Amino acid sequence: MEPVQAVILGVIQGLTEFLPVSSSGHLVLFQRLLGLEEPELLFDVAVHTGTLAAVFAVFHRPIAQAAAGFFRLLAQALSPGKSVEWDADSRLAAVIILGSVPTAILGLSVQRFLLWSFASVPFASSMLLLTGVILWLTRGHGFSGRTEAGLTAKDGLVVGIAQGLAVMPGISRSGATIATGIFMGIDRPAAARLSFLMSIPAILGALVLEGSGADPAVLAGEWPVLLLGGAVAAATGYAALRLLLRLLQHGKFHLFAIYCWMAAAAGFTAHFLGA
Repeated sequence: MEPVQAVILGVIQGLTEFLPVSSSGHLVLFQRLLGLEEPELLFDVAVHTGTLAAVFAVFHRPIAQAAAGFFRLLAQALSPGKSVEWDADSRLAAVIILGSVPTAILGLSVQRFLLWSFASVPFASSMLLLTGVILWLTRGHGFSGRTEAGLTAKDGLVVGIAQGLAVMPGISRSGATIATGIFMGIDRPAAARLSFLMSIPAILGALVLEGSGADPAVLAGEWPVLLLGGAVAAATGYAALRLLLRLLQHGKFHLFAIYCWMAAAAGFTAHFLGA
């Protein structure tokens, strides 16, 4: 991969990881347009690591609160005879952990299928159409509802399943998880925080899974390009995340459906015209 290609794909990843338009679907389409016929899974992990840094930059306070809640739960669990006291932070931590289970199971179970789907422009385009439908259905919902203090185990499991299904290119992880949270009766800001905090263990898991299978010789030769793509993804991801949170507050979330449908149409057109 050339540096210019790494910058382009890093910008695409940073912009689309948090905007509900499917970063993986866009990477499939643009890898094909840039002449990268084979899936660039190691590069995909690098740019996801960059966007993970953006999550920490924007959500450092709720991340710290969830971490504190987790350690309080752990301390209470290790204290004989002491009942567990639930607060908003500990409840959020428990829901994130619980939701990570179906995400991991689904991610591992469809790994072989995922390799094929990352090479299929028609599949990614079809899933972009589905993402658009999901986003459009959020119209008018989520302006009032439960916050972190009212999260339940069911919330974690259902949002975790949505996140697991979003490993398929064209299904937006942020779109699927935020929309699912809204459909579950969680208000928009809390659904967004849950979505992005739940992405942390998922991205870390993908990093370990893909990194463990990397050829050290290839990695040594590719690291400058991987670092460049990751840095670009981090910078653009930070800006995109701030934009998404602003649009969520103003009830514009469903309008991304129109873009998803246009991107899907472009993908189908490019495929059938032989681009």
